[in-house]
Amino acid sequence: MVGVVDTPALAELYRDLHCHPELSFQEHRTAAVVADRLGALGFETTTGVGGTGVVGVLRNGDGPTALLRADMDALPMQEKTGLPYASDVRGVDHLGHAVDVFHACGHDVHVTCLIGAARQLAEDRGAWAGTLITVFQPAEELGRGARAMIDDGLFERFGRPDVVLGQHVAPFPAGFLALRPGPAFAAADGVRVTMFGRGGHGSRPETTVDPVVMAAATVMRLQAVVSREVAGTDTAVVTIGVLRAGTKENIIPDEAELRLSVRTFDPLVRERVLGAIERIVRAEAVASGATRDPEVVLTDGFPAVVNDVAACARTRPAFEALLGPDRVVDPGLVTGSEDVGLLASGSGAPCVFWLLGGADPARFAGATSADDMAAVVADLPSNHSPFYAPVIEPTLRVGVAALVTAAHVWLPSAP
Repeated sequence: MVGVVDTPALAELYRDLHCHPELSFQEHRTAAVVADRLGALGFETTTGVGGTGVVGVLRNGDGPTALLRADMDALPMQEKTGLPYASDVRGVDHLGHAVDVFHACGHDVHVTCLIGAARQLAEDRGAWAGTLITVFQPAEELGRGARAMIDDGLFERFGRPDVVLGQHVAPFPAGFLALRPGPAFAAADGVRVTMFGRGGHGSRPETTVDPVVMAAATVMRLQAVVSREVAGTDTAVVTIGVLRAGTKENIIPDEAELRLSVRTFDPLVRERVLGAIERIVRAEAVASGATRDPEVVLTDGFPAVVNDVAACARTRPAFEALLGPDRVVDPGLVTGSEDVGLLASGSGAPCVFWLLGGADPARFAGATSADDMAAVVADLPSNHSPFYAPVIEPTLRVGVAALVTAAHVWLPSAP
């Protein structure tokens, strides 16, 4: 049975956060809202951790320490949901580009749920003992926020937890949770490729070395990395999210830029994929007669999220008691990535990180099997879609309850 949640107040907070999204390391308004709420609940509250991160600590006698984490940043993209509380915010991203800003990954859900859980736990201190650390993390979308908070002395300043707990909203039915022990979320690497040609007039391509054609050929060849260089029993994803070149249709530019996202679970597969990318980029440059060698730069990266098997076995029964055994599922390997695992490895604590259903349950009314459910999910806007819009209820209610339930597993009441 899901606990009592002040749904109208949380829904109002969620809509406010949704229509005021902020980019990575720019989460100043969000951090101020979080700090104000935590302070009012009696948490020892510290802002500016790792840039714009917020940490709240609630001490409730002797006992273990549990860390609950939510990420705060939004994405540089336009919202097309048509919601009455849709974002029309514009900003400047970390590369200096003017962009639209949208909570297309549900971090506004994460912040709202953790605020709701913090309130419940603060108001019910007789039901648990120990120390609760709430971490509101910046810059997950850059893969740098967790590391920034750690480097800023997160564990030295606020204590080392006995467990790291958290969740991520996803497009499967609200009212369900998905928890996978062991390797759960993929490692992520960002790669920036710059290919160099020789510019000139668009009417005289024979006098140039066209980096647009060079880049286009590279994009197509990179599609074969996973299908032809990764075993069918392994998992990898290579996505080219940016191809940028030129300023005018009749100017052949001097260079083109590609930005890639690579997802893997096995370090050996990661090494092979990154090596293949560099080999292909350099070979296409030679084949095109490039004026100089391309630049291949690893811009960022963080490891796979590995859920502690024993910690998941300890937590899962509480989720099943909360929602029912048929509403707590194993999602399989998730090729999305998260830097929450750094908080666990950095503190030496086990990690329990789960998915929170955020799609309208009515969409699944005719689903009678796992295959039926998967077919519905495939038709829904996913995280990072301009149409992504979790339903407010029961997503928030279940998200708060899941965090509170997990905290109680690790912060049991004093005998």
